[in-house]
Amino acid sequence: MSTVAFIGLGNMGSPMAANLLKAGMTVRVFDLVPEAMKSLADQGAFVSSTACGAAAGASVVITMLPAGKHVKNLYLGNGSDKGLLDVVAGDTLLIDCSTIDAQSAQLVAAEAAKSGIEFMDAPVSGGTAGAAAGSLTFICGGSDAAFERAQPVLKAMGMNIFHAGGPGAGQVAKICNNMLLSVLMVGTSEALQMGVDHGLDPKVLSDIMKVSSGGNWTLEKYNPCPGVMETVPSSKGYEGGFMVDLMVKDLGLSQEAALLSNSSTPMGALARSLYVNHARQGNGRRDFSSIFEQFAPLKK
Repeated sequence: MSTVAFIGLGNMGSPMAANLLKAGMTVRVFDLVPEAMKSLADQGAFVSSTACGAAAGASVVITMLPAGKHVKNLYLGNGSDKGLLDVVAGDTLLIDCSTIDAQSAQLVAAEAAKSGIEFMDAPVSGGTAGAAAGSLTFICGGSDAAFERAQPVLKAMGMNIFHAGGPGAGQVAKICNNMLLSVLMVGTSEALQMGVDHGLDPKVLSDIMKVSSGGNWTLEKYNPCPGVMETVPSSKGYEGGFMVDLMVKDLGLSQEAALLSNSSTPMGALARSLYVNHARQGNGRRDFSSIFEQFAPLKK
């Protein structure tokens, strides 16, 4: 793989691109925010003035964007603006790591297939810490051939790589995971706060629950109570990490998917309502573990 283009250098994309550089790959980057590209340039990346400029001639293109509309506009073009499918070669592998609706991923895959181009949706799990450490989980939807070709690049950024199925399958699996994560975060928050309300030390309570039947990922890796874990957002004013606004987006996707399949998801629906309310209170850009504050006593 001579050149990898990476488009979208937010909290997740930037460290992912940095890990490609550490693996010795030639990386071209593009982002709408110039400052986001500068730190990658300092690490050896080549900065492009446009997304199409970064993608043209690349062996692999990786995108990490906010929503389905952005992915469709970038790949398919918008009005007179060319899309990536207009400029990449037929043997280019396209990997979208955004978390979007499965229908958008399937549309782009179908359009790419008309030109004989492999497109794979590969949303990630593991948060900003996993992105920085190169320990992300990739949940892939696409052909067997695309999945095999993607291995060297994905292994430079992650530790767990799954093939969920055909186009769009990665997105379905990802929103199932994030719906469950939101439910676990809400439940962990209310349990910890109830213990604190009764005078328990939240760290001791967390240690108890971690090795008991209530144990879960949030207790082990991402405790929502300030001061329990030093390195997580809850102990840093809920700064960084995975924004509430993004969790609201993902929970919206989960409920749309539930409607399409006539699935019953009452806990997911409740979690979405709680996170929407939390965002409306001005917490949209804070880490999603800040939902813990919804259960804390009102400040006098």
